[in-house]
Amino acid sequence: MVDVATLAVNSVIISALYALVAIGFTLIFGVGGVLNLSHGATITLGAFAAYYASGGIVEAGVGGAVLAAIVVPALFSAVVYKGLIERIQDQPIMVMILTLVVAIAVEQVFLVAEGTQPKSIPSLLDGTVALGGSKFQTNLLVVFALSWVIIAALFYTINNTETGKAILATSMTTKGAALVGIESDRVNLYTWVVAGALAGVAGLFLGSFQTANFAMGRGPLMLSFAIVVIGGIGSVKGSLVGAYVIGTAEVLTGAVSTRLTGLVPLLLLILVLLVKPEGLFGRELAE
Repeated sequence: MVDVATLAVNSVIISALYALVAIGFTLIFGVGGVLNLSHGATITLGAFAAYYASGGIVEAGVGGAVLAAIVVPALFSAVVYKGLIERIQDQPIMVMILTLVVAIAVEQVFLVAEGTQPKSIPSLLDGTVALGGSKFQTNLLVVFALSWVIIAALFYTINNTETGKAILATSMTTKGAALVGIESDRVNLYTWVVAGALAGVAGLFLGSFQTANFAMGRGPLMLSFAIVVIGGIGSVKGSLVGAYVIGTAEVLTGAVSTRLTGLVPLLLLILVLLVKPEGLFGRELAE
């Protein structure tokens, strides 16, 4: 018999994590118009940074793992943007190729260094909690709560700070933002750093209840693409809604057959492209 409460809780939890994964992806595309195919590799980097900081190399505890999962991917994203993307960001094909090469290079580095054996990352909090007659890992509930804290902080920053308003203005029109003194390159760097940090935290969260391996970023990258298209490319709010659509559909179909879970995002993606190509909250480009 299907446990409705378990399905509902699982949907809410996994969707929050998907939102965290997708928002960084859509931030970079919405502001810089760049399709960053290294986003999945940044998730992998965050997971392994947490692994190395929690016993893989040094024993820095959960706090050290969280710090490493934020700082290392954020610095990595800044280096990728300043070192490779900034000078060619107006050439979308070159950007896609370069970020794909970066993604493959990161995977190969971890494949050579760690092999194919999955690596365990400690849970953020051990134990179980009873909800609606079912037991859930406390770690999953912590992941859900922290995901929403981060998402809420990001929404507040974008809508209520000067930097956030500069990001919004640049996402609408680079020329218009430049006319009021906003430096688009600086804003793009901010978005890459924020997206890198979000991806790193997502890698830590995923690794804490699954495991870390060299190819763990591929699935989230595909999900991110489906989520941002469904929600509307460049829309943070759309990515949030899209994440809940994909997450809920995955959990429900997974209850029928786990073989269907990978197919659902693709079917929903095709449906949205046919019926509403701009996505649920998409807008026409200003330029």
